[in-house]
Amino acid sequence: MKNVLVIGGTRFFGRDLVELLLDKGVQVTLLTRGQTEDSFGDRVQRLTADRTDVQALQHAVGNRTFDVVYDNICYNAREAMEACSVFSGRAGRYIVTSSLSVYEFGEQVLLEGQVDTFHHPIDSNPEAKPDYAEGKRQVEAVFFQQADFPVAAVRFPIVLGPNDYTKRLHFHVGRVQRGEVIGISNLSARMNFIHEQEAADFLYWLGMSSELTGPVNARSDGEITLLELITLIEQETGCKAIVRSKTEESEQSPFGVPSSWIMDTSKAYRAGFRFRQLSEWLLVLISRIAAEERGDR
Repeated sequence: MKNVLVIGGTRFFGRDLVELLLDKGVQVTLLTRGQTEDSFGDRVQRLTADRTDVQALQHAVGNRTFDVVYDNICYNAREAMEACSVFSGRAGRYIVTSSLSVYEFGEQVLLEGQVDTFHHPIDSNPEAKPDYAEGKRQVEAVFFQQADFPVAAVRFPIVLGPNDYTKRLHFHVGRVQRGEVIGISNLSARMNFIHEQEAADFLYWLGMSSELTGPVNARSDGEITLLELITLIEQETGCKAIVRSKTEESEQSPFGVPSSWIMDTSKAYRAGFRFRQLSEWLLVLISRIAAEERGDR
């Protein structure tokens, strides 16, 4: 039986991952701050620590070893360095959640090698506070250059699902239903997404069935322009969207990218993973969110 640690497993796709691991008979340990309730009961073991406190993290992990460590909440070089130290000799394999944000915007389809974090400079200031994109580049760079265990970094696009605590798709559906303005500067920009359950499926596969290391792009097959997304929302809600290129900041779409932002997934495909089509789940999710926004039961 595999022995797995999940850091960040109490909400969104982290919770989906834990449920999947348990369903597959994997022995799961959660490491959390102990501030979020979960429904796992005695099916999981629990370690309590703030992962930003390296002494607390070291104390919680102790002498335990894990076949796989999933790290969904590593955001900067210091946290990555501390994880490399704490899990040295204690992780058979380490899978860290990274992001499409490591790439720049542009019309080209993005391959993993276009952002080479095996050679990306690591910030020498451990207290540096980079933006989210550079923070994830730093995380990858530290793990790939300093870890003494195999590491894969999953570059997810925006993850959508009914349990998305950021409510990014909910923002669009709700504002269309209420007749409120949405700010989008480039409706022709193409985007890719992944459903929270598919994100969990991919993480499970990567840890349990694949030997892939390094950066790995993961997203549902298919792209959609922001205009097409708004049109789907209009169709499902029966309401006309009010879209403007310039609005107040509070009205700006969290999907309001300046140009296209799409990844190539051939690395994962060649290794054997098959992604779902975006069209298989996006309209279903929009319908579910629209019903929630209306208060349907």
